[in-house]
Formats: sequence, structure tokens, C-alpha cells
Amino acid sequence: MALTLNDVDRFEASRHRLEAIAYRLLGSASEAEDAVQETFLRWQAADVDHIRVPEAWLTKVLTNLCLTQLTSARARRETYVGQWLPEPLLAGDPMLGPADTAEQRESVSYAVLTLLERLTPGERAVYVLREAFDYPHREIAEILDITEAASQQTFHRARKHVADGKARAEIDQAAARRIIDEFLAAATSGRTEPLVRLLTQDAVAIGDGGGKVPARAKAFEGALAVAKFLRGLFKPSEAKRALVGGSPEVYATTANGGPALAVVLDGRVIGVMCLEVTAEGIAACRSQVNPDKLDRATRRWAASDHGEALLRAF
Repeated sequence: MALTLNDVDRFEASRHRLEAIAYRLLGSASEAEDAVQETFLRWQAADVDHIRVPEAWLTKVLTNLCLTQLTSARARRETYVGQWLPEPLLAGDPMLGPADTAEQRESVSYAVLTLLERLTPGERAVYVLREAFDYPHREIAEILDITEAASQQTFHRARKHVADGKARAEIDQAAARRIIDEFLAAATSGRTEPLVRLLTQDAVAIGDGGGKVPARAKAFEGALAVAKFLRGLFKPSEAKRALVGGSPEVYATTANGGPALAVVLDGRVIGVMCLEVTAEGIAACRSQVNPDKLDRATRRWAASDHGEALLRAF
């Protein structure tokens, strides 16, 4: 049955919300776009005149598509080369979704998206719908075909798993920016001691190259190990310039609502390092350098005002 212009408009009115849900569920912007497009095809094939609440119908279809995708993604990630990290989204990207409450902002943070990988697909769906989009358990139960009591129990279990894995309380953005400046100064000093002072004792550094860009398969753990890694990472060398094809620039930015560094070469984002900044120091440095996961960041970068580069790397 052909859709009318009004039917298409009704779908488009929900697109950003659907993309934001799918991104939180999948941790991948490209996969989220695919899930939303498949939802549109289902909408196109449905008898939309008999769908009483389009928003609920679309959310149910999308969520179940994502649950199927999550199940197959788990199998794929078992053979993924190196560490798997989510696809970062730069400030202003509509796929980040609502950010009115602390819970909504936290639910799309890079740290929490990484933690969500530990949940079962069902736990992740309940957590995202409740924590990030404030769906009542009655509606979540209808979307997932479970009981309301089961939704509540699953949410409490998922929330505890996420809370158990979280670092200390975060600090405000102004303080975070100051730490980024100190971080870069320390990282380019050629010494480990200034970096160690900025890191928490149990800090970690993780990189995702997807087998396409060199990245260590195992995380660096502990302040000293992370500091030595960062000192080497920011040390200029001809080999690094040859690897990336030039001398990229480093910018302070925001990714997934938190402080980050964007590494840019000829207008293309070739790396995003998300810093998990806490009152005790920097708890994690998570670097996305897999080019397959940086296309959207590059498009967003080209459309935004990103200010002056802080330094030229390598």
C-alpha cells in the first residue's frame, strides 16, 4: 500500500527519536541508520490507517529489529579484531537524542555505552527505553512482549550492572576542559610523571582499530602503563606521519557529551579519544580509530565550527 505524504511526514517526525534509540541500543550510528530505514520499510508495508498510535508501533518495530541485530552483533564481535568500542558522536549530532536530564546525558556517554555491552540485549533495551527516554514500564512491557513486573526487574538489574561498572562522579565541563589542556601539555612533554599525576591509579587506555588501523588488542591498565603509552602515542615520528599520510591536527571537542580530542587530517576525522574525567582524575582514555566508525564524525566535523587546533600531532 502506497504511503501518502502525510504518512511519510508522520514517520519523519519520529526519525530523530528512533535513531537516538537505535544508537543507544547498538552503539553504532551506521547500524542505527540501517535499523531506522528498515523500520520505515515496515511502516511502508503496513496498513498505517489502522495503526492507532504510530509512535508506539514504530518504537516496537525498531526495538525488536535492534534486539535481533544485537544478538547477531554479539557473535560478530567474538571475531572482531582487537577491542570493540562504540562509534563516537560529536556535539550537536541529533542522534545523541534527549539531554534534558542527567540520566539522559549519562545514558549516551561513551563510558556508559561501553558498559552497556555487558548487558543482555533484553536488559539493554529496557535500560535504554526507561533511563534515556522515560518510557513507563507498562509501555516497555508492550514493546518487548513481557510483563510489567519483568520490565521493572530487568531495569533494576541492568541499572545495577551499569552502576557497578561506572567510575567516580564526573566533574563539570569547565573543569574537564582545563584537564584536557593539562592532559595535552603532559602528553607532549615527553615525560610520564605529569601524566601519572592526571590519571587515576586504576586508569585504562583502550583503542579500537578494527584491524584496519594499528591498535593494541589488550587494554593498558594502571596509571604508569597508561602514561607510558600516551607519552609514546604523542611522540612525533616519521613512521607515524607515514602511517596516517601527514601531520594531523588535534582539537578539543565534545563526544557523547563528554570531553574528547579529535585528530583531524585534511578535514577528515581519523581518531577520537574520549576522556572519562572524574573528580579523582582521568579514569579512562578510549580511542576510536577504526575508519568505518568515523564517517559520521567527519560529516559532523565538516558542518560545525570547531575552533583552532591545539597542536599538530606526530
